[in-house]
Amino acid sequence: MTQTRRKKTDYVIQSVDHALDVLEAFHGEEDELGITELSRRLKLHKNNIFRILATLENRGYIEQNLVTDNYRLGLGSLELGQTYIRHTGLLRIARPVMEELNGKVNENVYIGILKDRYAFYLDVVESTHTVRVLSRVGCRVPTYCAAIGKAQLAYETPETIAEVHGKKELKKFTPKTISEREKILEHLLLVKELGYAVDDEEWDEGVRCVGAPVFDYTRKAVAAISISAPSVRMSMDQLKKEYVPLIKAACDEISNRLGYERPEG
Repeated sequence: MTQTRRKKTDYVIQSVDHALDVLEAFHGEEDELGITELSRRLKLHKNNIFRILATLENRGYIEQNLVTDNYRLGLGSLELGQTYIRHTGLLRIARPVMEELNGKVNENVYIGILKDRYAFYLDVVESTHTVRVLSRVGCRVPTYCAAIGKAQLAYETPETIAEVHGKKELKKFTPKTISEREKILEHLLLVKELGYAVDDEEWDEGVRCVGAPVFDYTRKAVAAISISAPSVRMSMDQLKKEYVPLIKAACDEISNRLGYERPEG
């Protein structure tokens, strides 16, 4: 006699579910949240929130800012995410190509992915220059003003792009930031046509970046590689003539290793 199969939701442990809700609350705009705000958002009693935070903090997934008393994601969360990426083979495949690219340009070479409304930097091969861009590994940046985000977002549907940008006013981080939605869409169409994206001091003043997409065997842009350098050392002319061919070749190499086959025609 065949037993009736129960839905997996019937086996959900409520306390674990609430702990994951707390972790996921930090995926929004704010880097830090307090107990009162978490209680309001998740509709859980403050005492429950405190106990969950204490547990997560003990395991390194959450840490407390001793100045503000608010909480933020801990290194355990980053390590867990990086473990997932390593298990997919992406970083293992990309790392030697990134090192080779770094050897040619001697500037910071990053790999990053999209998650929700942000681009996340997963790994870097750093420049040996004394003056260089600070490592951004583990950091997240808005997709519309970073080359590593634009290079991937350009290959999403207009509906997905609209969803990623949300309905709130988009912040201008520098005078060069493109924050109007219609202009961003036009810009992303150009990115897709060219096959690379540029961050011309749009996220950080004094920093210029160029990024290109990495595709997997399903022909989806699953990551991006970017080169970041002080703008005084990377002119726009140099970026286009020297860096663009190099980064596109590197991304092609990683994509090929992931099983990507370029469409015919």
